Amino acid sequence: MTIRSRRETVTFRHPFRIRGVERILPAGAYDVVTDEETIEGLTFAAYRRVATMITVPAEGPRGAMEMLSIGSVDLANAQAADASATND
Repeated sequence: MTIRSRRETVTFRHPFRIRGVERILPAGAYDVVTDEETIEGLTFAAYRRVATMITVPAEGPRGAMEMLSIGSVDLANAQAADASATND
């Protein structure tokens, strides 16, 4: 089974919450890594998502970062909430 990783940057315009992270994260750009594995037995190349991780500022020393495992649906929900938020 072959695993591939995709990296993308997602930007939040407002502070946000994401399920599985116990704190509010500040607005900004975040690296997201998605691991996918091949689906065997098909006549064409296809992949299924097996992990989604986001790099966030750590709670400890300033400038430290940590990579947290999150759900892809939770990420999509956080992005949708950010897009619909107003600048009050």
